[in-house]
Amino acid sequence: MAVLNKIRQRSLFLIIIIALALFSFVLADLFRNGNALTSKSQNIVGTINGKDITRTEFLEKVEVAQKQLGPNATNTQVMNRVWDQEVRQAVLETQYNKLGISVEKDQMRDLLKTALATTPEFLNGAGLFDENKLNEYIINLKETSPQRYQDWVSYEESLSTNALQQNYFNLVKAGLTGTLEEGKLEHRLEGNKVDIKFVQIPFSSIVDSTISVTKSDISSYIEKHKKQYQVDASRDINYVEFKEVATVEDENEITKALTDILNDKDVYNEAAKANETVSGFLKTNDNEDFINSNSDIKFDSRFVFKSALPTAVSDSIFNLNVGDVYGPYKDNGYFKISKLIAVKQIPDSAKVRHILIPFLGANGADPEVKLTDIQAKQKADSIFAVVKADKSKFPDMVKRFSSDQGSLENEGRYDWHPYNTMVPEFNDFEFGGKVGDIGVVKTVFGFHIIEIEGLKDAQKAVQVGTIARKIEPSQATIDKVFRDASNFEISLGNKDFQELATENKYVVRPVNGIKELDENIPGIGNQRPIVRWAFDEESKVGTIKRFDIPTGYAIVQLVGKHNKGLMSVEEATVTAMPAIRKERKAKLIRDRIKAKNLNDLAAAENTTVRIASAINMKNPTISGAGKEPMVVGAAFGLKEGETSKLIEGNNGMYMVEVTKAIPAAKLDSYQSFANQVEKQKMNVVNTKLYNALKEAAEIEDNRVKTKIE
Repeated sequence: MAVLNKIRQRSLFLIIIIALALFSFVLADLFRNGNALTSKSQNIVGTINGKDITRTEFLEKVEVAQKQLGPNATNTQVMNRVWDQEVRQAVLETQYNKLGISVEKDQMRDLLKTALATTPEFLNGAGLFDENKLNEYIINLKETSPQRYQDWVSYEESLSTNALQQNYFNLVKAGLTGTLEEGKLEHRLEGNKVDIKFVQIPFSSIVDSTISVTKSDISSYIEKHKKQYQVDASRDINYVEFKEVATVEDENEITKALTDILNDKDVYNEAAKANETVSGFLKTNDNEDFINSNSDIKFDSRFVFKSALPTAVSDSIFNLNVGDVYGPYKDNGYFKISKLIAVKQIPDSAKVRHILIPFLGANGADPEVKLTDIQAKQKADSIFAVVKADKSKFPDMVKRFSSDQGSLENEGRYDWHPYNTMVPEFNDFEFGGKVGDIGVVKTVFGFHIIEIEGLKDAQKAVQVGTIARKIEPSQATIDKVFRDASNFEISLGNKDFQELATENKYVVRPVNGIKELDENIPGIGNQRPIVRWAFDEESKVGTIKRFDIPTGYAIVQLVGKHNKGLMSVEEATVTAMPAIRKERKAKLIRDRIKAKNLNDLAAAENTTVRIASAINMKNPTISGAGKEPMVVGAAFGLKEGETSKLIEGNNGMYMVEVTKAIPAAKLDSYQSFANQVEKQKMNVVNTKLYNALKEAAEIEDNRVKTKIE
């Protein structure tokens, strides 16, 4: 009881103690998690000139971009593209706001009018753009299809953005002119010429090994040229790839399996309690079923010309007799055997016109399409009846009913096109009929009312049945690759990566300078998991990890971590050391030279006096010495007969004497050259201006911190 009383008496004190403990725990957690009290919100992907880009809006734009770019674009590629777009927009918006540039209602109306001037649904009876139709369309979208209305809003925003950019750059360009004085200078740079005599003492005449360069020298050089040696954070790795590829034995097994199915074989029928003969590929009467049952690639019934066959074996297959088989042969990652099934004459090109009636769910169908398969067929049949009775009505039917935008402006017509250009059903109709035939054909796009207007140049075509087996490793090979990778990884616990790889005759592939948002690892492609691991704080230099890759496994070692800032001495050596050597060679040459004229210099250096003619400032190249702008510039600063002091060039030290100065001819007008200067400015202003604005902008990229990668 006494204890309970004491606790009650001190309850306030205990509460304070517990509260402080909890508070300290929370604080510790905050500090553990990257100074969360002061860091940017995890919802902010980046900030450009004070404008925040939120995680939500960024991912929404990534989703849209992914749809536009298609499945072949990687997630990282899409995100980088969206980020670049966001940076560009934010950087330029800063300028728009400063200048008060905007796209107002009248300009937007003009933009839409220009962009949609040829869109049929917005044209009146006279074929002119009708703003009322556009307004009705937008109102209808807003009421019936929120998603399509949002797409329309995005379309207007893109028009507005492009117009703003164009307005801004046009304002800048308006102040860019080529003056007559600039034109005169341009003419002189091209037209002023000098003939020279010169002596070159190449830097290569001094052996590199005689020039001592220490780490301290390189460090000092880096400090003097900081801008040149600024780098982003990067990582260096080594990896060994263990590829799951078919061995010679695996390939032999595949070809044997193909050869075995050529001939008939006896198979025991359990039901009949007797052997029965099963036809092989050579004698089967149902080629399609046999191929579909035995091939990794399904049967293709289309006839093809010789040019469509695999180049290496086209002659052999094309010249078979019907029923004969060629193979096995290797083609595009498969072993194949091909059988000539049939031969016929087919035109190599056709000319048709069509009307497309899509149905709900058809490829490329507008979201507003509501017709079922049956309803679309009924509509197509009714149109077919009209145009079959009177073909002159075909263009009007196209205009009224066809949804194929690609042929709409040409009365539904596809002019001469090769065989197998269209989808199979469409192709079979146009190349399987005769001129004048008209019919209804169903494809993945809907129902087509097709008229054949022309066929020409009939040629031999063949129907080939091919059994294909993908060349891939056997399970035994896959198991061996796994064992080899695992054993290598385990053995690295107490051995050097390079030494163990060499001992096992594995190739070590180094990859240096991997950036935080990179995804491609040379040799193994898109490998964001490896990049993320390399930049993980838990990954220390020397750490090793195995990664599953599409081709098998990669055993990776982190060998270098480089922070953002100045390049390390080791990294900079490859560029800094030659530059330092060049500086010191120039000083050595300058210190030993006493000669004041070309002949004395040539004699002292055991070389010759050379000549170069018609040198100009526009292209500062010296024949026999290469591009030397400093030397050429010095030459133009001399008078005829005057000799220079030693000049440090790109490739050596030079002494130059001007033998003849040829001034550019005086012109009555330099307008053409002024125009040339103006054109040069216009060609580069957009890129140079944006790059300058971007460099001056305050850009904070938090994509990695916010896990947007």
